[in-house]
This record gives sequence, structure tokens and C-alpha cells, in this order.
Amino acid sequence: MNLTSVEIREVSKHYADVLALDSISFQVERGELFGLIGPDGAGKTSLFRILTTLLLPDEGKAAVEGFDVDGDFREIRKIIGYMPGRFSLYQDLTVEENLSFYATVFGTTVEENYDLIKDIYIQIEPFKKRRAGKLSGGMKQKLALSCALIHKPRVLILDEPTTGVDAVSRKEFWEMLIRLKGSDLTILVSTPYMDEAELCDRVALLQDGKLLSVNTPSKIRDNYQQQLWALRAENMYRLKNDLAGYENTRSVFLFGRDLHITLKGGNTPEELHVWLEEMGHQQIHIEAIQPGVEDCFMELMSKEEQNPA
Repeated sequence: MNLTSVEIREVSKHYADVLALDSISFQVERGELFGLIGPDGAGKTSLFRILTTLLLPDEGKAAVEGFDVDGDFREIRKIIGYMPGRFSLYQDLTVEENLSFYATVFGTTVEENYDLIKDIYIQIEPFKKRRAGKLSGGMKQKLALSCALIHKPRVLILDEPTTGVDAVSRKEFWEMLIRLKGSDLTILVSTPYMDEAELCDRVALLQDGKLLSVNTPSKIRDNYQQQLWALRAENMYRLKNDLAGYENTRSVFLFGRDLHITLKGGNTPEELHVWLEEMGHQQIHIEAIQPGVEDCFMELMSKEEQNPA
């Protein structure tokens, strides 16, 4: 039987005239690796600050392991591990001093819970005498995660933990999260990177404080209703501008070296190819592809813009 670890019901948050969260509702099951996916300004950090009791919602309710964020903040702070988006450890303390300090704050020791962080900490242990401010981005990331885990939390909340680190460190970090998940540890992680969404058990897609979808990555992809084409040609900049003005273009977005395009009903890639040749494009390549989570996000975002509440 699945048990609810985090519950968010109709949560809204305003900053002056800005609506940061607009009636957000979803649940996270115990042991899930749950992703909060969206660009900067989507509301991810505001929601995490509410769950960590640093903010109160203006409307709605939120609970962590059955404890309400409003009345039970002391209990929540004991059972969560929180890694904010900005490195927040003590820059002048060494690696081992930071870890010992956080263990002491929660009434435990590094030795007592070392097995929980061993696979992570062993990678930075050779630098345990180095001040935290002198660590690389990837090493700071591993130290912050170790400090968030040292008191054996029941819920781990990570706010954009891989922003600003290199690709290798990003990959290593997600490998660590996948090893950590389960055994009743619930992990909530926010990210603007759509490729990381694919690594989560379920994701919530956020845009401008609105919840676009909550589902597994595979089901979000399955719900994509359009035929998607990858397109490239010799001059990609001119190609995108021309396609934006093509009467049969339904949507077009740049994805890496390709454009992802959907066509209005009844129009074919063969007709598109002919039109592009008439426009003077060369080395045209069009192929049918399966959508990724980012394609689905862009589709849902477009629908939201076309049909605002």
C-alpha cells in the first residue's frame, strides 16, 4: 500500500502583485523520486520554501509526513533534509567541520549515520581539511547533500541541485539520487533541465505558478497528441524564421541541432519539403520522432497560453 509523504492542496502564494503559485495540488508517495520541473520563475523555489516551513502559503494546505507546515514546523524541520539552490554551508569551515556541525545540530554524529552518506562522502573525504569555499562546484554539491542527509531525514528536498555544475557532476549527482531513493526516503528535486525529468518516478510540470501536469515521464509522453518531426537544413537561423511564418506550421521550437515541428492537420512533411526548397533551403532533412518531456512541456505551455483561466 502506498503511503502519502507530501500533500499539497490548493496552495497559492503571492508576492505583492505577482502570483507565484496558483492553486497547486498534488501528492508525493513515500519512497518516490519526484521532480518539480519548470523554468526560472515557475514557482519551484516558493513551493519548496513552503514545504520546508520557511514560507507560509497565502491559501491552501501543505503537509510533510502528516505534519502541517503551519502548526507543526518544529516536527517538519526534524525530519527533512534541505539543500537550497544557492550553496549555503559555512565557507570558512572545512568539509569535515561542516558535516560535524550539521550532525550536532540534529543531535547525532557523523559516525552514527556514516553508512547513509558513505558512497557520497567518500568522494570528498580526501579533501576533508579543505575549506568549503575552496571546493569545486561538484564537490560543494556532494558536501551539501551529505550535510542534508547526515541526520537521516525521511524527506529530502533539493532545490535545483545541479544548476551551475558541469555535465559529469550532474550525471554523478543523479546516479547518487537514484541509489538513495527507496527505503522510505522520499526525494523531491526541482530542476529546469528536462532531461533530468526522465530520471524521476513522477514529475510535476510548472509554468508561471500553474501546474500543467503531474504524471510519470512515460505517461506524459504518451499523452502527446501530435505527430512530431525533427527538421534541419543548412541555415538553421533562417529556417526557424521561415517556419515561423509558414501557414501550415502549428508549432516550431529549437532543440539542440534540430527544430521540432508540428504541422496543422492534413499537411505532410513532403509538402513542407517542397515549400522549403522553393524558399531556397538546402540540405533539408525531416524525420518523424517520438516526443520527449520537453516537447510535452512546450505543448502544454502553449495550450495554457491559448486558454488562460
